Amino acid sequence: MKEIVAFIRRHQLPATKKALEEAGFSAMTIQSVEGRGKQKGIGGWAAEVDPEMNKLASALQNMEPEIKWIPKRMITIIVQDDQVSSAVDAIMLANKTGHIGDGKVFVCPLEEVVRVRTEERGAQAVS
Repeated sequence: MKEIVAFIRRHQLPATKKALEEAGFSAMTIQSVEGRGKQKGIGGWAAEVDPEMNKLASALQNMEPEIKWIPKRMITIIVQDDQVSSAVDAIMLANKTGHIGDGKVFVCPLEEVVRVRTEERGAQAVS
């Protein structure tokens, strides 16, 4: 099994949920988070809404030396090994614009999963 963690733009959440649900992934955890990439938050929230603002990154960097934290959404889903490509493809389809800030997807191995209520383990715990 794998854990997929995706960081996406806030306004892309409805499209991402829809894409995952249409691909057969209805169970997920969504959190509001803040972060920044190697651009150090340059462009701020305006660049999240209008990616063309990122063209001003170098000018803004000289004017605003402070680090900015950009609000994002973090989605976590647990999938079987053979479902990873389908889940990642759904996330990519809903979020890829070609602009800085489209997000990141991390795929991590899971050693054990236990359903507390029934004590089921492994694949049975998430099916």
